[in-house]
Amino acid sequence: MKSHTRVVAFDDGKFEFRQGTVPLVGIVARLPSYVEGAIVTGCTVDGIDASAAISDAVNRSRLKDQLRAVFLDGIACGGFNIFDLDYIHDRTELPVITVTRKPPDIGAMESALRKYFPNWKERRELIRAHDTVKVQTERWKLNVSCAGIDAGEAVKLLDAAIVRGNYPEPLRLAHIFAGALTMGESRGKP
Repeated sequence: MKSHTRVVAFDDGKFEFRQGTVPLVGIVARLPSYVEGAIVTGCTVDGIDASAAISDAVNRSRLKDQLRAVFLDGIACGGFNIFDLDYIHDRTELPVITVTRKPPDIGAMESALRKYFPNWKERRELIRAHDTVKVQTERWKLNVSCAGIDAGEAVKLLDAAIVRGNYPEPLRLAHIFAGALTMGESRGKP
């Protein structure tokens, strides 16, 4: 991997289910932690527009040609607005990597989808489209799913993005800024 690789990492802000929309903050960083820009877009709470919102925001960015990957905090944002990793990869022509500290509870997600969404089968297919694998190095362990990149290359990017602790710095920063945008001050871990 080339040094000073640039990525964009997205996380959503705090939201209420009745509020309608949620902001998505993207941090453009030169790994491991030099912030070069920020992107703000949004999506519908429990909607189906997050993948298009992120793809459009990345493609409009003045730094798009320098980006080498898209990091996402988990497989969904704004409740059950589930990311279509293949769509984002195809539209941006960039690898897409989702990251979580804990493995997703697919059974609980599927149960909620069946209960609350008429299009639950389509949403379930997005969750199942890419396996989530536990990856571990000497410094960290995370749960990752990928599109447009193999797990080995994803691990190299993630390893380069982790400054302290065990979470990619661009995603940590996206979480902080998204929290501040929606609550006035950031709180908690991504």
